[in-house]
Amino acid sequence: MDWTEITVTVPSENIEAAENIAHMTVPYGIYIEDYSSLEQEVLEIANIDLIDEELLEKDRAHGIIHIYISPEENPAEAVSFLRERLSAEGIEHEISSGSCDVESCLDSWRKYFKPIPVGDKLLIRPVWRDDYDPQDRIVLNLEPGLAFGTGTHETTRLCLEALEKHVHPGTKMLDVGCGSGILSVAGLLLGADEAVGIDIDELAVKASIENARLNHVESRYTGIKGNLADKVEGTYDIITANIVADAIIMLSADIEKHMDENTVYIMSGIIDIRLDDVLNALPATLEVFEQYEEKGWMCLAARKKKTALC
Repeated sequence: MDWTEITVTVPSENIEAAENIAHMTVPYGIYIEDYSSLEQEVLEIANIDLIDEELLEKDRAHGIIHIYISPEENPAEAVSFLRERLSAEGIEHEISSGSCDVESCLDSWRKYFKPIPVGDKLLIRPVWRDDYDPQDRIVLNLEPGLAFGTGTHETTRLCLEALEKHVHPGTKMLDVGCGSGILSVAGLLLGADEAVGIDIDELAVKASIENARLNHVESRYTGIKGNLADKVEGTYDIITANIVADAIIMLSADIEKHMDENTVYIMSGIIDIRLDDVLNALPATLEVFEQYEEKGWMCLAARKKKTALC
């Protein structure tokens, strides 16, 4: 079945706010066309000042957000949501939509993603891109497909930066809502001994196993289809949940039993207006000891409170 491509055109100065709204419709299958800083970006990335004529003719005053909706989702509902939220934010916008087959969608989507450094140690490399310099970074090879994020969104980057600080040799990791497996694979490449990824979506579990294989860490990775309460036992050194605020709130009831006194629980995918909701839902025995923010997205690191000795 065909996918639906929704395009949202907004003034360039509103592109970040509009992107955040777009990511509320789907957490995957999104790319941005923004040529407002074309010359500077080309010079920084390619170290050249000669730019293709076709690029020079692009509209610099507006950005375009492309959103791909899978056949199982409701595109009309997504368009309605986008109109409502953009209007509420006072963002001038034009929205159009049309169908596209999977291969056409993939071709359009892929050409806008390039290898991207994350944190101090990682380079996320889409597997179809060979034009990159690792610059002594650990290369994470990723085949996300339209159904998953590429690691370029703030929610994933913040989670990876937090993960980089806390993973160490011997770490046992749990990734809740694993999606493409990017966090689990990153943890293993950064030195974790083993990782378990769990997702209710069978496609996600298959994708995560394939990405573990692409990075030669499949022997240390386990992908599980199901929910946390029914399928996972024991405690972990690091738990990641890069999902959405409501899902993190639901996890709060069960997450503690998978934590010991030193477990680091990293939560991301939280828009700033939902931060208090997430904080209020956390068990009283947990404390947030690190907080990261980028473009209105929040990432938290929590652990169990230390019991004072009498």
